[in-house]
Amino acid sequence: MSNTTPPLNIQTLGMMFVAGFFATLAFDLWGQIISPALGFANLSPHGLARSLLGTFGLPNGNFAGYFMHFYLVGLIGYPVGWLYVFKPLWNRIIGTGHWFVPSAIYGFGLWVFAIGGITAIAGLPLFLNFTGITWVALVGHVLYGIVLVAVLNRTQA
Repeated sequence: MSNTTPPLNIQTLGMMFVAGFFATLAFDLWGQIISPALGFANLSPHGLARSLLGTFGLPNGNFAGYFMHFYLVGLIGYPVGWLYVFKPLWNRIIGTGHWFVPSAIYGFGLWVFAIGGITAIAGLPLFLNFTGITWVALVGHVLYGIVLVAVLNRTQA
């Protein structure tokens, strides 16, 4: 894990989009196919996005929910958070080292942000009352963080 933040340019944006695509794909594969097939909850992250948009009086149809979840959050927001916020802080406080632990911790932080924070802003119960969807979302967000950083590391090689 390098100690510097990448420059904000077309190459970095492309790298973020590719990594965010695969991380979001892993998140959705887990939450919408694997988890329900194993008898666990089915995630509907676009539903949370729709609730948040509706809270602010913004258009909140299916397209808006999917657009926010996949593009704004999965391809842009969460990768930016890793590259320009979490990773630099981690490197400054803990130091550089292997990427796996900080990526999993980052995913856990995303879960706290999304299920603990965004749900409350959207008028939903805090952590969705710790129902089955809460725990499936925890695994999904940690998986997202790990896949995101694995792909970022691979694309930088």
